[in-house]
Amino acid sequence: MIAAKARFRYAKKLQRIAGYRVPDFAFNGGAFMDILVSSLDYDSLDRTMRSQIIQFYKDFLECKCKESPQCGCPERKFALKILELRRLGLDHRQISEILVDDYGVEIYPPTDILSFLEDSVHTLEAIRDVARIEGKEKLLQETIDAIREIEGK
Repeated sequence: MIAAKARFRYAKKLQRIAGYRVPDFAFNGGAFMDILVSSLDYDSLDRTMRSQIIQFYKDFLECKCKESPQCGCPERKFALKILELRRLGLDHRQISEILVDDYGVEIYPPTDILSFLEDSVHTLEAIRDVARIEGKEKLLQETIDAIREIEGK
């Protein structure tokens, strides 16, 4: 999944502030997310980093699951965010820039984001085909529309 490739740009800086090792990957088995939820002194962060971490927390970590943040919701929300940005018409480079600016998260645009978008289209094509076979017209149209938006057509 795309979330497994998301690196927090300021992990080393955050590590110095926290006083212990901080994983580079933002969705690394929950370790990075646990730090954000439990033990981080937000007052010691610079304004930009604090803003990015708070936005990351709000957009990806807030959920009602008992197992949060290791429930899978953060990774799903992250993937949906990338799809939402693409559906708004942004290309892979613009999506990458927004992820860095808003969350301090880096993903390599030419490979990882494009691969994720391509995989998403293939999944939607399979759903489209099943919807067509099953006569689910509403689902069929929704998948056709989503494919067009992701492909930029």
